[in-house]
Amino acid sequence: MTPKIFLNSKFSLANLFLLCYNFFMIKIEFPIEYFNINDTLTCGQFFRYKPFDKGFLVFSLDKCAYCYQTGDKTIIECENADKGYFYNFFDLFRDYSLICNSAKSFGVEILTTACKLGKGIRILNQDKIETLFTFIISQNNNIPRIKKSIEKICTHLGEKKTFLSQEYFAFPKIEKLASAPLDFYKSAGLGYRAEYFSHLANSILNGYDLTDFENLTTADLKKELVKIRGVGPKVADCVSLFGYHRADSFPVDTWIEKVYREDFNGKEKDRNKITEYLLQRFGENAGYFQQYLFHYKRVNSKPNKK
Repeated sequence: MTPKIFLNSKFSLANLFLLCYNFFMIKIEFPIEYFNINDTLTCGQFFRYKPFDKGFLVFSLDKCAYCYQTGDKTIIECENADKGYFYNFFDLFRDYSLICNSAKSFGVEILTTACKLGKGIRILNQDKIETLFTFIISQNNNIPRIKKSIEKICTHLGEKKTFLSQEYFAFPKIEKLASAPLDFYKSAGLGYRAEYFSHLANSILNGYDLTDFENLTTADLKKELVKIRGVGPKVADCVSLFGYHRADSFPVDTWIEKVYREDFNGKEKDRNKITEYLLQRFGENAGYFQQYLFHYKRVNSKPNKK
């Protein structure tokens, strides 16, 4: 009898759905000028996202958010309980107009131009452990393959979750990562990185604590990170910048090398020395500038660009 009364009432199923949605979900709105969701997600700092409806589903640890742009706003839709997490994740507390003004103050043409193009990029505050694992996979790899490997690991080892009626899988717990056989990681496309991945999982399970590094200087943080099996200088710089938000880090990859040679007339071939040069030149905000330069060079080096 109860269902029949309910269906005949003015309070429809659609109303109920909307009420539940508004109770459990929240929207965060942010001006698009300094938060371009596409540029932020696709600039090489992050791999756990996929296209969805008007934008993207973004996954971090066991959480999910729906992010899209409309008019002059970037919108983040997430569960009410995750509002603070994603506000911090997207670094929304920080005033990026000050960072852009700092970039322009150097009077370096390529940096000023890159900043104008990429000022909507924000450096994410990612989980340190997840960042380290994903960037171990990233070495000598490309973004589609990295994303595919991470997705397979999460699908097989992570907890199944649902968001906006979409099924996804959380980043696995350390116990799950440590117990998976080496052959599984090889089948996930990790290749020689499988041993590094498995070794790190078991090290963390046995007490290796990445939070011990939080109070180190950036230089000392990098020294500790490169002690981890499978972590070289570039991965250490990426983890420092994207996992610990150390803006005085400057990862150098193929695109940044192109910037260094083509726009700074650099002759050095040692990437460590290129990093040192760019850090000394740009100082405490160098990591933000790295993202602007990386994005600019990659966008403007596409073969079909006229």
